[in-house]
Amino acid sequence: RNGAQSEVPAGTKGSVGTAPFRSAAGPPPTGAACVFVVRRDQDIYMETLRKLFNESHGIFVGLQRCEEERAARARNAQLVQVSKNYRSVIRACMEDMHQAASNSAFFFQVSILSAMELIWNLCEILFVEAAPAGPLLLRLLDWVQLHICDVDNMVREVLSSENPSKHKLFWNVVDIFVLQGRMDEARHLLSKEAIANPTSMKMYKILDDLMKKMPLGNTQTLTEMELKWQHWHEECQRYLQDGTFASNSHMESICKILLGDENAILEKKELMTTWYHFLVTRLLYSHPTVKPMELRFYAQSSMDMFLGEESSPEPLDTILMAAFEFELHQVIKECSVALSNWWFVAHLTDLLDHCKLLQSHNLYFGSNMREFLLLEYASGLFSHHSLWQLGVDYFDHCPEYGRVYLELHIERIPLNTEQKALKVLRICEQRQMHEQVRSICKIMAMKALRNNRLGSALSWSIRAKDAAFATLISDRFLKDYCERGCFSDLDLIDNLGPSMLLSDRLTFLGKYREFHRLYGEKRFSEAARLLLMLMTAHIAPCSFWMTLLTDALPLLEQKEVIFSAEQTYELMRCLEDLTAGKLDRQKFQDDDVETMKVEMLRLALARNLARVIVKEGTLEGS
Repeated sequence: RNGAQSEVPAGTKGSVGTAPFRSAAGPPPTGAACVFVVRRDQDIYMETLRKLFNESHGIFVGLQRCEEERAARARNAQLVQVSKNYRSVIRACMEDMHQAASNSAFFFQVSILSAMELIWNLCEILFVEAAPAGPLLLRLLDWVQLHICDVDNMVREVLSSENPSKHKLFWNVVDIFVLQGRMDEARHLLSKEAIANPTSMKMYKILDDLMKKMPLGNTQTLTEMELKWQHWHEECQRYLQDGTFASNSHMESICKILLGDENAILEKKELMTTWYHFLVTRLLYSHPTVKPMELRFYAQSSMDMFLGEESSPEPLDTILMAAFEFELHQVIKECSVALSNWWFVAHLTDLLDHCKLLQSHNLYFGSNMREFLLLEYASGLFSHHSLWQLGVDYFDHCPEYGRVYLELHIERIPLNTEQKALKVLRICEQRQMHEQVRSICKIMAMKALRNNRLGSALSWSIRAKDAAFATLISDRFLKDYCERGCFSDLDLIDNLGPSMLLSDRLTFLGKYREFHRLYGEKRFSEAARLLLMLMTAHIAPCSFWMTLLTDALPLLEQKEVIFSAEQTYELMRCLEDLTAGKLDRQKFQDDDVETMKVEMLRLALARNLARVIVKEGTLEGS
């Protein structure tokens, strides 16, 4: 999967020669100039599979959280239930696609999902449930009945006819029921034959009795099962040798099937359609107590007998054969090659890992197979504009490399909106990913600044704890104030709190806004002290000193004396410092407005000083 192979479009991974796995797209026209858009996991972009990804995510997370504290038996039952939940999601997606099936792409995807459920169900029986001899065959029968030879339409057609036993498909339906071990349904149909042909009543009753007495899962021990089955088998053999059914080829054929006659079963090859159906039927009537480890021998011989020399196994056959041979890693490998996305192998491997079946298999670079496949699947999710959120949880449950992958992928998420940025930020903060938090905040602050949204830019820079950027934005706020005469985003500036200590300039911005608030509330003495502190503490930019001194003018002109003599001297010193430099002196000489401001300030300060001296002298005299 690494290197050059990872660059192949996902759709090409399906073109391996079997219908459920074949790529839907044909080759481009000869000589045509084509541009191929290569995506990591093409299926991620299919709207019809969103349900599969979303619902299976919940099952996956639930398994990781709830699995550990269970007792062994309860744990096994829980794992089987989890497996069934995964299969129910696959089946629900198939049903949704059936309803929406409007073109070949839908039918192609349904066939892929059908093959996935077929493989998953077999793995559930053999590996998750680990059914022992006896129950094993019953599970395989359920598997065949669920996935292969759906005869419901054929049955409806036969039963809805005026004379079902005369219908051309009547015996086909009976044979399919027998081949799938559905004895009650086969007997029900045969009863219609007996009613329509009284001459065959004796044969029907004997065959019906044989089918009714067939021992299948009704006993408690294997020994008892084998004894009963042997006795029943001998009874079937006796009736066949006596020629009881010789006058009716259909019933005779059914009796041969009950005896496990391989040639008689293979004559119904077209009704079974697959070698694994033939395998289960063969075991049902020849070795119903087959042990799990004996399956490999019956599976290989059944495939050889069914396919013959005219056809070779396809990828789906190879995968199922690997399962019957209990070659778990080969199943995962073949599925990785044949299926068009990582969903199946990632979730199946995770489930099998919880079953403690993959503990000894580590990959050459250190990560185990479960983690490797989960990382690949989650990486594909991160390429989607919304499914990336699901990928976070998958990375969280990869203990070795998950954190590293998450850090790399989360930095590549396009932050199109503030809402999305906040979502990504929350994920990073929950996981103490401090570097990513700062990176996201800086990106959003820069975007806001470019769009002249100073409040948002300041908020993001504070969140990033970026003192330099906070200083830059504070300067923009002050510049904006000088141009417009008022502040924007007052709510933000008024509620900076301890955040204003991030940088001197931000502190100045917050305190300067506080000065305006105090002045607006007519708390002139407090406003005067704060204004003087801003100038003497040297946290105000030199370019803003004239603005601060100009703000002192209304306070100097108040009827009541606000500034003390000492404070007035401080203001005078600040004014002289401002005008003392050569460049500043030249600036004031060239600018009439600035010169006028300086003169007005000197006059106001002198008048205030005179008033203070008179007032303080009067107080001292009294």
